[in-house]
Amino acid sequence: MLSGKRILLVISGGIAAFKALDLIRRLRAEGASVRCIMTRSACEFVTPLSVAALSAQPVYLDTFSLKDDRRWDPAVARGRPSAGEIAKMAMGIADDLATTTLIATDKPILIAPAMNVRMWHHVAPQRNVDTLRSDGVRIVGPAAGELADGESGDGRLVEPADLVTAIADTLDHIEPAAPLPLAGRRAIVASGPTHEPIDPVRYIANRSSGRQGHAIGAALARLGAATTLISGPTNLPDPPGVSMRFVTTARDMMAPCEAALPADVAVFASAVADWRSADLAEAKIKNRAPVYRRSAWSKIPTFWPPCRT
Repeated sequence: MLSGKRILLVISGGIAAFKALDLIRRLRAEGASVRCIMTRSACEFVTPLSVAALSAQPVYLDTFSLKDDRRWDPAVARGRPSAGEIAKMAMGIADDLATTTLIATDKPILIAPAMNVRMWHHVAPQRNVDTLRSDGVRIVGPAAGELADGESGDGRLVEPADLVTAIADTLDHIEPAAPLPLAGRRAIVASGPTHEPIDPVRYIANRSSGRQGHAIGAALARLGAATTLISGPTNLPDPPGVSMRFVTTARDMMAPCEAALPADVAVFASAVADWRSADLAEAKIKNRAPVYRRSAWSKIPTFWPPCRT
């Protein structure tokens, strides 16, 4: 998706700056080369050494440290600019390396704001964001959720996987890529385990991380397929470029699979539980002494009765 692309990433200060490390890792995994500019406040949250190690490129901190003047940036991405930095961009203020670069470049710019929810909805930042949009700057986020200051609402930096997708989309608009081999095709991928409840506490499941199904879904999306990924309970991030459907039980998984039809490709990599309870208890089943019989061919006790399908 980003193979051979060159990205200039400007990292601003804030608690969300640590996500820049994951973003760099993901961009390089997609085949992109990444160079970084860090503001002074960004250095309070992540170290230039960490950024340089992950990007395998020098990190630039101030205007007079930039010795290599080659045109590097087909796209410039700015991670988590604050309200003040957005205002500088809107007004054309160039008082450090980051703001100077953003004004000097003739390449597309993408920014991902992150700030307090009330600050984001204040009339001044919204006015400045409108100005940047009218200037051709692409805005991604912020996302809604719990914020570092204890409040909740719009203000979170969007996840690195979503930023990778946004950067790829930005580059596709200026450098249309060759048609992908699965462009125009539809794909369904089932991934992860299912949890079949016995009572409100217990359930039957297979051990499954979902890694294989998620990797297949991401690969199909990279090849151009419109991919629907139906996932049971996992701890994995959503793969970029896929349409997610989240389910719990095997019966839950059936409906979105049928809804995604017709499809050209179907990959069922989920670990659906082998059994489900015939009767779902409304309350936790109390522990009791097991009733068991001894197998005729073994001394190992076999619990009875078995789970019913």
